[in-house]
Amino acid sequence: MNPVNPLDSVVFINLPEGFSLSKEAMHIDTTIPLPVQLQIKDGVVQRDFSPAELTQEMILAGILTVLAYDKDNAHIQYYRSVLNSARPNLKKELTEAAILKAKNEDYDIAEEIFEALRGLDPEDMAIVLNTALFFDQRAESYRRSGLLEDAEAYDDDANRYYRLAMEAEPAIPDAFFNAAFFYLKQRNYSRGKECLETYLSLTSGMTEEELGESGQYKKKRAREIVEDISRRNLDDELFKSAYDFISMGEEQKGLEKIREFIEKNPEIWNAWFMLGWGLRRMERYEDAKAAFEEAIHLGGNNTDTFNEVAICCMELGLYDKSRKYLMQALELEPENTKIMSNLGILAQHEGDVSTARRFFSAVLEFDPDDQIALQALDSME
Repeated sequence: MNPVNPLDSVVFINLPEGFSLSKEAMHIDTTIPLPVQLQIKDGVVQRDFSPAELTQEMILAGILTVLAYDKDNAHIQYYRSVLNSARPNLKKELTEAAILKAKNEDYDIAEEIFEALRGLDPEDMAIVLNTALFFDQRAESYRRSGLLEDAEAYDDDANRYYRLAMEAEPAIPDAFFNAAFFYLKQRNYSRGKECLETYLSLTSGMTEEELGESGQYKKKRAREIVEDISRRNLDDELFKSAYDFISMGEEQKGLEKIREFIEKNPEIWNAWFMLGWGLRRMERYEDAKAAFEEAIHLGGNNTDTFNEVAICCMELGLYDKSRKYLMQALELEPENTKIMSNLGILAQHEGDVSTARRFFSAVLEFDPDDQIALQALDSME
C-alpha cells in the first residue's frame, strides 16, 4: 500500500567520497545523509534498495519530499543548496509543472509540487500566490462536483494563502487583484472592494508601458467593479451580515438583514438573490422562486440565478419552467456540470430514466469524479 506519510518512502544515506550529482553541482558533504526516494511498485515501497542502484533522480526526488513534508529538518538549508546547485532552473520547471497539473485537474500531484516549491523557497511570495490560486481553483472544481465540504476546506486554504500573499513586502498588486475575485465569489463584496481599491492604489503610479496590456485591463476592470459595488451599496453592512448569517445556517437572521437592506435598496438584484437563497435553504420554495424571478427581472440573468429558480420550480412540480431556466443557464455556460446534473435530476423527477442517464453521463465526461452523477447512475443501475 501507499505510505500514509510520504516520508515513509524516503531513506537517508551517506554518499561515498567523490560522488557528484552533476558536473556543475556543489561538492557533497558526505557527513550529512541525503534523502533518497525509494521506488513504489503496485502501491508497495521497494525497501530492498542497493547503493549500486542509486541515481541522481532518486536523490533529487528525496530532497523534494523532505522540502515538502519535513520543513523542520535540521539539514533543510543544506538540502536546498544541493538542489539549487544541481538544478538551477528547478524552481521554474516545478512551477510550470504544478500549473499544468492544476490546469489538467491532476490536483493531488499539483498540491505535492506546490508543497515542495514552498519548501524550496519559502520567501518567494509568487509561489504563495500561485498556491492560493491553485486552492481557489480546486475549491471551485469540487463545488461543481457537489463535494461541498471539500470545497469549503479548500476555500479556507485559498483564503490563508491569499492573506499571506497580501502581507508580502514589497506588496504584490496581483495578490490583491486575485484575492478580490475570490471574495467576490463568496459574495463578500466589502472585502472584495477593499482588495480592488488596494490594487488600484498600488498601481496608481505605474505607466501604461509598465502595466502592459494585461495590467491596463485589470485596472479598468477593478475600477468598474469598485464603482458597481458602491453604486449598488453591496458593501453595506446589512448585506454582508445577511450573507454571513445565511452561510452559517442562521437563515432567519439573514432574512431579517436582507429584507432591511431591500427596503433601502429595492432595485438591487443581488439582494433579491440573497433573499431567495435564504428562503430556498429554508425550503420555502414558492417565496424563494418569487425572489429569484425578481432578481432576474432586475438584471440578475446569470447562471446561478437561473439554476436557483430552476431548483425551486422543480421542488414545486413546475417541471417545464424548471427546464426552461436550466436550459437558459446551460446556454450561458455549456460545460457547467452542475446545470447538467440538475437537468438529470429533473429528468428523474419526470420518470425519464434514459434522459437522466444521458445528462449524468455527460457530466462524467467533463468530470469523472463528480459524486452527484456517479451516485445517480449507480442508483439507476
